[in-house]
Amino acid sequence: MSLAPVKPATLGTTDRFLPVWILAAMALGLALAVFVPAFGDALHGFSVGSVSVPIAVGLLVMMYPVLAKVRYSDARAVAGDRKLLVSSLVMNWLVGPALMFALAWAFLPDLPEYRTGLIIVGLARCIAMVLIWNDLACGDREAAAFLVAVNSVFQVIAFSGLGWFYLQILPSWLGLATTSASFSLWAITLSVLVFLGIPLVAGYLSRRLGEATRGRTWYEGTFLPKVGPFALYGLLFTIVMLFALQGQQVIDRPLDVVRIALPLLVYFAVTFIVGFVLGKLIGLSYERTTTLAFTAAGNNFELAIAVAIGTFGATSGQALAGIVGPLIEVPVLVALVYVALWLRPRMFPAKDTLPIHPELPVADRV
Repeated sequence: MSLAPVKPATLGTTDRFLPVWILAAMALGLALAVFVPAFGDALHGFSVGSVSVPIAVGLLVMMYPVLAKVRYSDARAVAGDRKLLVSSLVMNWLVGPALMFALAWAFLPDLPEYRTGLIIVGLARCIAMVLIWNDLACGDREAAAFLVAVNSVFQVIAFSGLGWFYLQILPSWLGLATTSASFSLWAITLSVLVFLGIPLVAGYLSRRLGEATRGRTWYEGTFLPKVGPFALYGLLFTIVMLFALQGQQVIDRPLDVVRIALPLLVYFAVTFIVGFVLGKLIGLSYERTTTLAFTAAGNNFELAIAVAIGTFGATSGQALAGIVGPLIEVPVLVALVYVALWLRPRMFPAKDTLPIHPELPVADRV
């Protein structure tokens, strides 16, 4: 079936200034960390187990509107796209962790704590913010929801085993130093249940109940535009909380942060590019190629930080590496949204592009 040509998407006014809002949120968080240290101390104490309540609230508010927009009846069809599913599993569970392992050893051979922290970041596959970046870049929303769910299952099953492999087995094979670490299965499961399970169930119920009681036209034309802006509010709130919680550590150890940031920059860029090129080579549409690239490039920073703190302590180098992860990831992946939109008309002719959901003008994607 041929698809009608569509006009290449451009960012609306709100989205074009997204880097400005994010930089402002970062600056506000840093200001709170430096000038109101009691605020950060209070946030540190506001946790349930390994879950930071303020971060959890921000992520849930951020993810709900995106998951409420998913047409779950269409998402079932994504499971039949074997090219997308297999390539996503390869990128997330083979390429991503292996690349982070290589970069951690290449950039930080003399800093074992930071190196271990980066390897843990590489094992924590993204189940939260990737939905925002995918939506901004006009990716396939149903495919993103499906792949995030698949990654969540793999995360619970495979995280501990992969940690054992990359911290002990593979280094010993290569004659490198090994690291002993045990990971809490409960912490991993809790992260998945909180940061994906709650907004996924809420989004699914919203669509099912909304369409059943008022119809799809009302749901997509009236309800979604009202809740949509809360994704941006949740994103900015989360960024402020992250910098307020961890900004002082970043300021206290700037050179360490730079050394941690360099392999992360390479990781995000290389993973995204490889995913994008792979999607094009295997014949995926722009929408699904974008989804493949972003789901491969993003990481579950909340899980990585929780695991690092729970295993090595809150003041450890491993925890600092986990903290630097999202501080670098957020601006880099925002930049990659612009890269994806720039590549769209150049790599994907209109006939290979799926129509954008009619309820979602690009200016309102967040």
